[in-house]
Amino acid sequence: MQKEVKKSWALFIGIGTMMIAHGLQLQVMGIRSVIENFSVITTGIFMSGYYIGYFVGSKTTPKLVSKVGHIRVFAAFASLASLSALLAVAYVNPFMWTISRFITGISLVSCYIVSESWLNDRATNKNRGQLLSAYMIIIYLGLSIGMLLLNVSDPINYEPFILVSVLLSLALVPILLTKRSAPKFKKIGTMNILELYKISPLGSVSSFCTGIIHGGFFSLIAFYATKANFNLFETSILLFISTISGVLGQWPIGYVSDKYDRRSVIVITTFFAALLAFLSILTSNDPIENIYWLSEMHYKKILFFIFVGLYTSFCLPLFSLNLAHTNDFVDKNKFVAAGGGLQLIFGFGAISGPILCSLFIQFLDLNGFFIFLILFHLIIGFFGVYRMKVREVANNPESTFTPIPATITPAGLQLDPDTPANLNNKKN
Repeated sequence: MQKEVKKSWALFIGIGTMMIAHGLQLQVMGIRSVIENFSVITTGIFMSGYYIGYFVGSKTTPKLVSKVGHIRVFAAFASLASLSALLAVAYVNPFMWTISRFITGISLVSCYIVSESWLNDRATNKNRGQLLSAYMIIIYLGLSIGMLLLNVSDPINYEPFILVSVLLSLALVPILLTKRSAPKFKKIGTMNILELYKISPLGSVSSFCTGIIHGGFFSLIAFYATKANFNLFETSILLFISTISGVLGQWPIGYVSDKYDRRSVIVITTFFAALLAFLSILTSNDPIENIYWLSEMHYKKILFFIFVGLYTSFCLPLFSLNLAHTNDFVDKNKFVAAGGGLQLIFGFGAISGPILCSLFIQFLDLNGFFIFLILFHLIIGFFGVYRMKVREVANNPESTFTPIPATITPAGLQLDPDTPANLNNKKN
């Protein structure tokens, strides 16, 4: 494992640096939108631009990689991502920010595809799971560090955007200096949505709702915190806790899901997430009176941070649970195709998530942020209960839970130890 990580040092440093920049840019734009008095719906629309770009890039990048190669694609799109940050600070208006987020989405998914297919080419049956875990840790650790960098300068200034651009440019350096040749890219097919729904209705519906939830939460949490009168340091800590807690929740929930009916685990996990979102409302800051519902004592804010952290520890593993549950009903040689289809469904949900969440906030004030989350968690839970009544539990010993980032592409899904070895043409 250590040997393969060392061989992939350039890739890990490059993608890690890119994630630091992404974490900072996403939340700076959310906070700045409040400062610029953009409406919440406007904020939701330009935040959705990222997911539209992500969807477009996931379709076009594989062809581009096959024509010009991994390194050129990574360099080109890292440069475009850097440009998008400068575009956002040069033209502070919703239209240009939508374009900026769209460019960022295309650029980052292209770099994900390059990174994950590169790692998969270097993986063997013995280390693919470890490489995937290392990749996931780097992704979320980078995002977390980026959120802490909010404290470097006030978002009203241009410095945070310049820092994002600098970091994205730095991400190029280790990739361009690597001596090892990039792998040959093999395009991977996906299942269509209708076929996937017939195989696993719960996995499909839950993935769509999970995309809505993740898209809304991570796009607007900084907007929420700023509107709730959190200072910059408190906002950065809240974002850091949200990301790290979500990662830590993956392993215990995954372990339980391999021992018991995975549908029960999905249902219990999403209901707990709904409960924690409700508790977050009870301990949240009232934007009108600027007091806490239950008390004016500061420990209520600490409880709010705890509840939000616990919420993401149940929310973030849902994508991995959906994938593992769907794989319970498909042959092993279709795991990657099924995962690609679920990622497509997740992406459709993520595109609409920020807009739907902004509508809830518009009509229900800030509490609408958590009411939005509660609603879609309940949809997953109640649909899961229904499916448990009409379908028997599946027992597929080849399918196990693997913690993966929600940003995974079909190229990265091949790193799952459950996938057939011949998918990456590697032999032990």
